[in-house]
Amino acid sequence: MHEFALIQSVLEMVKDSAVQNRIKKVNRVKLVVGKLSMALPDSLHFAFDAIKATDDLFKNANLEIEEREIMVNCQQCQQAFPMEDRYCFVCPSCNSTGIEIIQGRELYLDYYEGDEN
Repeated sequence: MHEFALIQSVLEMVKDSAVQNRIKKVNRVKLVVGKLSMALPDSLHFAFDAIKATDDLFKNANLEIEEREIMVNCQQCQQAFPMEDRYCFVCPSCNSTGIEIIQGRELYLDYYEGDEN
């Protein structure tokens, strides 16, 4: 389960930033997670809850996850479409296999919110 390592890294980044910005309490952490990242939102929430309990900075923080669907663009007909099947890289308009993934690989910290006192 790589979600624990991901959340640990995210919380370390937030902690470093919080120290630099004199944040004493983190209230919210927002991640953007694409479906092709293979990071499972439920597992990320579980890991977040387990890890935050060990650090007063995150004790009452909430994790918000924005999931991004897989979007592709056909290089043949220029049609953009959501990819319903993760393993079918074929354009539904022209049957071309020349498609480019334009969304769905994301995995990043969007922002965090906290208090200075």
